[in-house]
This record gives sequence, C-alpha cells and structure tokens, in this order.
Amino acid sequence: MSIELFSLAGRRALITGASQGIGLALATGLGRAGASLVINGRDVAKLEAASDGLRDKGLDVRAMAFDVTDQAATQAAISRIEVEEGPIDILVNNAGMQRRGPLESFAAEDWHAILRTNLDSVFFTSQAVARHMIPRGRGKIINIASLMSEVARYGVGPYTASKGAVKNLTKAMCTDWARHGLQVNAIGPGYFATPLNKALSEDATFDQWLRQRTPAGRWGKVEELQGTAIFLASAAADFVNGQVIYVDGGILATI
Repeated sequence: MSIELFSLAGRRALITGASQGIGLALATGLGRAGASLVINGRDVAKLEAASDGLRDKGLDVRAMAFDVTDQAATQAAISRIEVEEGPIDILVNNAGMQRRGPLESFAAEDWHAILRTNLDSVFFTSQAVARHMIPRGRGKIINIASLMSEVARYGVGPYTASKGAVKNLTKAMCTDWARHGLQVNAIGPGYFATPLNKALSEDATFDQWLRQRTPAGRWGKVEELQGTAIFLASAAADFVNGQVIYVDGGILATI
C-alpha cells in the first residue's frame, strides 16, 4: 500500500471550532498531510492567533470567522469559501460546547445552546458543503462525535443527547450522500485534556478515576486524533462510510 493513499496534497479542508483544542490539532494534522486549511471559529482574536500559529508551522491557512449555529451565515460563508478559495474537499465538524448540571434542573436555554452548537451546526455546515460536493461527485465529511455517543455520565445529559444524535446523523448523511461519492464518518474521542474538559482535568478525584478506568491509564493527547482524521480524509478511506471510530484509550472495550 502506497503512503500516497494518505496524502491530502491538493485538497482543501474546512475545520469548524478550530481556534483551540481538538479542532486546532486536527487542522494541524490535516495541514501536515498536505491539505490547504480554512479554519473557523466565532472569536476573531483567538482564530487569528491560531491561524498565525499554523502559518508559523509552514501550513497554508485561511481564517473564516462565522457562527456555525446560524444557518444563513453558514451558507453564505461556505459559498464565499468556494468562490474565493476553491472547492471544499474535506469538512471537519468539530465545533462543540459543554454545560454541566443535573437534568431535573437543567435550564431550557442551556439545553438549546448545547443542541444548537453540537448538533444543529453539524447539519447546517454539512448540508451547505454537501450541496457543492454532490455535483462534483466526491467529498469527505468528518463529524466529531464522542465517547458520550455510546455511554452517559452524571451531569452531562444534554451533551450526551447531542453526541448520540451526531452519531446517527453521521449514518443518515452516509445513507443519503454515499451514492453521490461522499464519505461521511465520525471520530469519537474519549477523554482528552482540552479547554472543554478543563473542569475535569483539574479535578483530582476525576483524574484518578479516569486513569484507573482507562486501559491505557492516561488522558489522550489531542495529537493522537490526527492519524484517524488523516485516514478518514484520505483516499485510503474511500469505501469507509457511516462509521464512528472511537479513539478512547480502550474505555469502551472494558467494564
């Protein structure tokens, strides 16, 4: 098997929520595999700082600030990228948020904020990009699911619901779009030390529990998600469709 199967040279990747954490790591990995990058976020200053950092690594990057929870703004931004930058070959739906609390007292506005960011954005962005990919007969969409697409923990019910929906939306997108030459898959990260998990990684009790619960005995490093993303974005995965690949240090493999 040639290493060229994994090359992303000549491809353009849009990564949402890419100003920090997992999104920034995935952008770095795809860029190092040869892709031109368009990184998205809502915080212009953070996005520009991330863009500068990627350029310092020698990567080809453009920053595009838009709100992926706003369907009209997302459609307009995708059209602009297609015209000004060129075809989007790879989409990574990474934008996400977390708010914790017991379900019996969880505020409706927080529930809707999580669903808008973690689920609506995946639909809005994928639909807008797919409308360009379908006539070309090719494209890669990678959704970021979660360990919580399969299991639940106390206090993160709305997040769990949103990520379970991302898992099945991935399957639905595959069902509708595979016939048009698109591959739609998801990555399900386990526990990684990111800004989204800051409250957990700084909790000594949780940290000890996680290390004991995870067969690998540690938190994941965001760079360890890059290989899976490169594989799913490349020609090596041309017949992989509708799948969720869990990168979790073995948590789901054991009880």
